[in-house]
Amino acid sequence: MELGQLAAFLANVVFVMALGWYLITNLQWYDYRIERVVLRHHKKWWHVLYFIAPFILYYGSGAYASYVVLIYLPLLLVWIKRLDKKLVLTWRVKRFLILLGSVTVFLNLLMALKGWGNTYSVIFPLVLTYLLSWGIEKFLFEAYKRQAKTKIASMHDLTIICVTGSYGKTSMKNFIAQVLAHKYNVYATPRSVNTLGGIIRDVNESLPTNAQVYICEAGAREIGDIYAIAQLLHPQIVVVGKVGPQHLEYFKTLERIQRTKLEIIHSDRLKRAFIHTSVTDEPHEKVTFFGDDIQNLQATLEGIDFDLNMNGEDRHFHTSVLGGFQTININAAILIAQEMGMKTDEIVSAVEKLKSVEHRLERIDAGGKIILDDGYNGNIDGMLEGVRLCSLHSGRKVIVTPGLVESTEELNSELIRAINGVFDIAIITGQLNAAQFDKELNVPQKIMLSDKSQMVKTLGEVTKAGDIILFANDAPNFI
Repeated sequence: MELGQLAAFLANVVFVMALGWYLITNLQWYDYRIERVVLRHHKKWWHVLYFIAPFILYYGSGAYASYVVLIYLPLLLVWIKRLDKKLVLTWRVKRFLILLGSVTVFLNLLMALKGWGNTYSVIFPLVLTYLLSWGIEKFLFEAYKRQAKTKIASMHDLTIICVTGSYGKTSMKNFIAQVLAHKYNVYATPRSVNTLGGIIRDVNESLPTNAQVYICEAGAREIGDIYAIAQLLHPQIVVVGKVGPQHLEYFKTLERIQRTKLEIIHSDRLKRAFIHTSVTDEPHEKVTFFGDDIQNLQATLEGIDFDLNMNGEDRHFHTSVLGGFQTININAAILIAQEMGMKTDEIVSAVEKLKSVEHRLERIDAGGKIILDDGYNGNIDGMLEGVRLCSLHSGRKVIVTPGLVESTEELNSELIRAINGVFDIAIITGQLNAAQFDKELNVPQKIMLSDKSQMVKTLGEVTKAGDIILFANDAPNFI
C-alpha cells in the first residue's frame, strides 16, 4: 500500500468511527430506535451539521478527503465536550464500536487489495454494522429476557408491585418501597429505570433472591411498551397513578395515553389494581380507585399534613416531603401497605419517616439560600406546585427552568403565567421553549441561556443569601 493509499485508508477508518460515535450517541439517547433518531430528534439540524454535511464534503472533496476529516474531528470533539448527557460506554455501545471498527478495517483492506481505488465506503460499514448490531442485541435481549423470567419464576414467595402513570412514577415507587420496608424485605428498581430492557437487566443483575417484595416502575413511549413489561413480570399488585398530557408528542391523544397505562393490568397473577380517578371510572372486581380521598391538605415549605379515612376512622398524616401533589403518591403507598397487611399505626409512622426523592422537590438549605431541586419533575402539576411553594417565601424568588418538555404550548403558557405572578428572576435554559418564554415571560429580570454551561456562573452572579431558588425540570442539551 502506497503512502497516499495508507493516508486515505486511515482517514476513512477514523471518519467512519467518528460518524459511528455520533450515531450510537443519538441511538442511546432515543432508546436505540433509529426511527426516533431520524423522525423525533429535538435538534435535527445536528444531523445536518455532524453527519450529512461532513459525509457529502468527504465524498465531494476527492483527493482532499483527508482534510475534511481533519476539520470534522475537532468539530465533533467540541460537540461531545459540550454535551451534558454524554455517551455511556455500556457493553452494547462497546460491541457496536468494536464491530464498526472491524467491519471498516476489513472493507478498507479488501478494497485496497482488490485495487478498487481510493474512494473508500462510509455508509456501507455503518449500515452493515447497525444491522449486525441489531441482530446481535435482539438475540442477546431474548436470552436475557428468558433468564429474567426464569429467575422470577423461581422466587415463589416474591410479591411484585408495578407502578405506572404519567406523573410521579419514581416518587410513588420510592414511597411504596419506604413504607413497605418497615415490615418486608423490599427491593425497588433504581433511579428511573422503567423500560423493558432496563427491567430485564435489573432483574438479572440486581434483584436479591431473598427479596419479599419487588417494586418496579413501568414507562412507555409507544402502545404496547407497558404490556410487554406486564407480560415479563406478571405483577400481583399494580398502580396506575395520575394520567395527563405528558408525552403527547408520542401518543398524540390523552385517550391513547390512558389505554397504554392500563396495559399494566394484563397480568395472569393480578390480585389488586389501584387506579387513579383521572385514568378511568370503569368498575372491576379487582380495581380500587383512589385520588379523591385526601382531606384537610396543608402543604408548606416545611412539609405536608393531611387526613385520610382508613377502615372507617379518620387518621392524620404528616411528612416532611414537599408538594401537595405528592399526596397522590403517598395515598397509593398507604393503600398498598393496607393490602399487604400492615397495621394503621405502622403506616402512619412509616409515612412520617418518608424522605424526599432526589431531585423531586428536594429541599436543600445552603449558603443562606433555600434550594428546591425539582430537576427530575417534568409535569405541569408538579411544576405549578413548586411555583406555589416558592410564593410562600418572603425573600427574593428565582426559577431555573427549560419549561415543559414533550408537552404543549398551552401548558407552557400556563406555567409562564404562574411564573410571572411569583418570581423576581427567571433563568430559562435551552432552546426548546426559548422563543415562547422570551415572548410571554414578564418578570423583573429575565435571563435566557442557550445551554446550561453558564448556569452555575449566572446563579453565582444574580443570587444572594435569603433567596429561594427553584430548579423546575431539567432537559439535556440534545433536547
